[in-house]
Amino acid sequence: MKQITLLSLLLLVLIACQKPAPLPKWNDPLVAGFSPARKPFYHGVASGDPLTDRVIIWTRVTPDDSVARIAVTWEVATDEQFGSVLKLDTLSTTPARDYTVKVDVTGLEPGQFYYYRFKALNATSPVGRTKTLPTAADSVKLAVVSCSNWEFGYFNAYDRIAEKEVDAVLHLGDYIYEYGIGTYGDTTIGRLHVPAHEIVSLNDYRSRHSQYRLDEGSIQMGARHPMIAIWDDHEIANNSYVTGAQNHQPDKEGDYEKRKAAARQAYYEWLPIREGGKHYRSFSFGSLADLWMLDERLEGRTVQPASLTDPAYLNDDATMLGAEQLSWLENGLQNSKATWKVIGNQVIFSDVELSAVYPRMPRNLDSWDGYPKEKQKLKSFIVDNKMKDIIFLAGDTHSSWAIEVATDVKKTYNPKTSAGAFAVEFGTTSVSSGNSDEGTSADTVRMMETAMLKSNPHIKYLNARDHGYLLLTLRPEQAKAEWYFVNTLRTRDSNEQLAKTYFVDKGAARLQ
Repeated sequence: MKQITLLSLLLLVLIACQKPAPLPKWNDPLVAGFSPARKPFYHGVASGDPLTDRVIIWTRVTPDDSVARIAVTWEVATDEQFGSVLKLDTLSTTPARDYTVKVDVTGLEPGQFYYYRFKALNATSPVGRTKTLPTAADSVKLAVVSCSNWEFGYFNAYDRIAEKEVDAVLHLGDYIYEYGIGTYGDTTIGRLHVPAHEIVSLNDYRSRHSQYRLDEGSIQMGARHPMIAIWDDHEIANNSYVTGAQNHQPDKEGDYEKRKAAARQAYYEWLPIREGGKHYRSFSFGSLADLWMLDERLEGRTVQPASLTDPAYLNDDATMLGAEQLSWLENGLQNSKATWKVIGNQVIFSDVELSAVYPRMPRNLDSWDGYPKEKQKLKSFIVDNKMKDIIFLAGDTHSSWAIEVATDVKKTYNPKTSAGAFAVEFGTTSVSSGNSDEGTSADTVRMMETAMLKSNPHIKYLNARDHGYLLLTLRPEQAKAEWYFVNTLRTRDSNEQLAKTYFVDKGAARLQ
């Protein structure tokens, strides 16, 4: 026993004397957030844009010093132990890609789980799990998220999603925020933006993406589920559109086209998204569901009207999507043979009257309400073609919504029978971005919610207080929406609650 004890003590001394893996020496302000155990894959792994026969896998290799080129081997297997490797290849990454690695893995089977990993600089990455889309399915489960702001707190919603079995994560935008320290956030938590100033250059956007990917919830969710993402405005600048943004002044931030190009490049480097085509794109889950992810910022959006009296409000040329994207969506809806037709918006599609709470802002003109003519075109197209089983998804508002989408809320909609409703809309709250009770008491916010529901009878559920995510389950005869809220953002915390559930039957546009 004495020999064993002495040997154990000797081992403990040797272990204690070992130095942890050294962190990078080169000029990266985020080095303090790197976990030595993951070296050099500090940002973990992720996957995205799954199709029936392919999926994107992603990582970032961080060298100790800036180097010209890094060789990276990637592997895909059917088992977590990599006893059966299906795909194997070597490529390289360079500073031109910010040392990110992205592979479009082809030749896969539909509806199957796959495991993947990377090797570089004499190290192996954590193992990621992904899944291809099915050609036939009895059910599809999607986690829907939006609006993750580093300074407002930990991405606990991502952690909780990582623990669940879902087919994919839909990110509806605001994956990062562009503001400098303290402009929009809670600096008392101690999570401060890097860089400290508002991001404008390519290096700025790269650093901000790098920071957000270091959140442990982001790492865990990325390694567990494929993501289907679309950008909103904060990936560029607040209330952005094709030719400008509310939070961009040329005399301060320079040329908008250069800033937009930098933001776009960093986004494609740091997210597991397929490149080379349009940002708006569609996904098929067999005969059960089709999904359209819309680009409501950089593809065709014209400047938001300043008010309801602004001539731009009813201008025939005002667009949210632009003619090409609108035509693409209409053709997709018309040709779809799937039971459920899911439309991924960044902003709310439904009519929402705000005057009971915000008398000076009766409509949110950054949402579809700011583009009434194009919205009416899409409404009429759906109704005239007698399309059923359409589900709009929305982010942006940092609130949870369940809405019966009506042709005309005041004239033709009946809140008791749901007559006049032609679709449903589910809005997901923010992962962490500030909602109404960040600056107002919870009781006051509840009163605001009640006033909103009273003046908008087609809105069946509204929560503007809590953070979390939406779980959407699609089955042949029914769709289910569940809102999960986390308990806190101030620390990493494993607690959540199922706050609300709504169902919609096939062939109906009535929430129950």
